[in-house]
Amino acid sequence: MANKFTEDAKSLLSAVGGKENIAAVSHCATRMRFVLNDADLANEKEIESIPSVKGMFTQAGQFQVIIGNEVAQFYNEFSAVSGIEGVSKDAAKVTAKQNMNWLQRAIAVLAEIFSPLIPAIIVGGLILGFRNILEQVPFDALGGQTIVEVSQFWHGVNAFLWLPGEAIFHFLPVGITWSIAKKMGTTQILGIVLGITLVSPQLLNAYGVAGTAAADIPFWDFGFIQINMVGYQAQVIPAMLAGFMLSYLEKFFRKIIPEAISMIFVPFFALIPTILAAHVILGPIGWRIGSVISDAVNAGLTSSVNWLFGAVFGFLYAPLVITGLHHMTNAIDLQLVADIGSTNLWPMIALSNIAQGSAVLAIIFAHRGNKKEEQVSIPAMISCYLGVTEPAMFGINLKYVYPFLAAMIGSAIAGMYVTLMGVTAKTIGVGGLPGIISIKDGYGHFAIAMAMTIVIPFVLTLAFRKFGVLNKMDTVME
Repeated sequence: MANKFTEDAKSLLSAVGGKENIAAVSHCATRMRFVLNDADLANEKEIESIPSVKGMFTQAGQFQVIIGNEVAQFYNEFSAVSGIEGVSKDAAKVTAKQNMNWLQRAIAVLAEIFSPLIPAIIVGGLILGFRNILEQVPFDALGGQTIVEVSQFWHGVNAFLWLPGEAIFHFLPVGITWSIAKKMGTTQILGIVLGITLVSPQLLNAYGVAGTAAADIPFWDFGFIQINMVGYQAQVIPAMLAGFMLSYLEKFFRKIIPEAISMIFVPFFALIPTILAAHVILGPIGWRIGSVISDAVNAGLTSSVNWLFGAVFGFLYAPLVITGLHHMTNAIDLQLVADIGSTNLWPMIALSNIAQGSAVLAIIFAHRGNKKEEQVSIPAMISCYLGVTEPAMFGINLKYVYPFLAAMIGSAIAGMYVTLMGVTAKTIGVGGLPGIISIKDGYGHFAIAMAMTIVIPFVLTLAFRKFGVLNKMDTVME
């Protein structure tokens, strides 16, 4: 008996160029992921007409077809009708690199390092955002005091929540070095150990270095040389440099050390030199690189032309998501938080999320009654307002183009406003509407900017549609 996806699976197989054009195929929670030998053979119009398909896009060398929550059943039927054995997502990523240039590969590596950390960063952002409300925001109803100043219960909750908050952000180097070891296919526990040596309680906490006189910084004394015992809490680049050195040393020694004794000597010769290099060379260099980057970004956001910086960043953030370059902002945000205690970028990122969702909301309104599209547009809009924009951008906004532009303009105006008003976030975490809990300075101004990113993209999307701005693909429904 034919599966309900049989005909659609056959159509998709034909539309992507047949079995011979598929180098690898896998699936994730909602999408079929193809690595195609020749992407030009994929017939996008034909694919879009398949009933089960809700959208498509190309990213990181993979041609991705949005199916929805039933993608697992579709994938099984596709495998049956095509005779193609699927591969894991990691194997598909490796194969996909044949379609990437050096820059795309570098971006893919950065994405693969931070992607496993995102759930923890989101949770950490929520926790620190909630703590921010408890301990930093005075309420008129409480006589100008904060919640923790008037409630012992919430004072205790606030203190308790610092435990996971510190674990996620102060000990972030542990997650980074583990993630690099995982991505490089080397021993993950060694990555964890390396990370711990960067944030050990034995070391002077990174946050205390600036306030400590040089003569009071502890050190290891080897007689002929002294090495400062400085920690790298919340530092991103030192952890990345150390993590990659560990992985490359482990791979090198596995090649030259006999297998019979490799379990003893490979970890030793990989780990100990890396720890030494991390504290003597890589850590200080990485710290300096990170500081230069954060200082440059902060200088742009606090200069006399900061309004232009904010407008440009707000306008270009969504295109950065398409390329994958937005993963670099995670490192910059975290570096800013580590160096100056807040970030100017995260408020603009959260606003860009909202803007993309508002553009989709306008499409839902304009195309009301299109039940098939609403299966994509409504969940995509909700996802945007909660901080995840890819379904909206690839499923709706880029399909029609003009909603994407409307969202970019709305994001630019809001980005310019929050930059001029000095809005900062205490940390990163959940974007979109919940992003307001992470705001450190300028709650009211951020709320106004949120209203901008709801109204402006919505109005511009409908206006662009009405006056024919970049909307040749739109099927006008009068």
